Amino acid sequence: MQLDRIDRKILTLLQANNRIPNVELAAEVGLSPPACLKRVKQLRESGVIAQDVALVDSELSGNKMTMLVSVEMERDRRDIYKQFQKSIHAAPEVTQCYQTTGSYDFTLVVCVKDILAYEAFIERVLRADPNIRKFHSSVSIRRIKYSTAIDLE
Repeated sequence: MQLDRIDRKILTLLQANNRIPNVELAAEVGLSPPACLKRVKQLRESGVIAQDVALVDSELSGNKMTMLVSVEMERDRRDIYKQFQKSIHAAPEVTQCYQTTGSYDFTLVVCVKDILAYEAFIERVLRADPNIRKFHSSVSIRRIKYSTAIDLE
């Protein structure tokens, strides 16, 4: 789907607040409410808008620790990577996972309530996988920026 200036403006506004009333959204982008609603529907149906979600404050959920974990696999094989990815999808502590270049194969963002919960995650997920050569953990001491919005301008 080709995005025009109005689609980009709609997406920028929805990334900031996806609960904005359609009438307000339409006024912001210069469309009639029915035309705006049609555009948003098209953006959802085409997959440009992948999900509508609520971002929950991790501290309010009890998860006060964020760990950045770099993982190096034993071998560079598709079946090993697929199995690892399956275990990561099943681990609720992992909020993000990226396959990366460089010294490590994957980078994880792991949110847990405390160090004991992190140790349990390590034993259950990382040390249980014989195809992981090594992993490195870093503790986030402060979140400086947190956004899911992508630049569309």
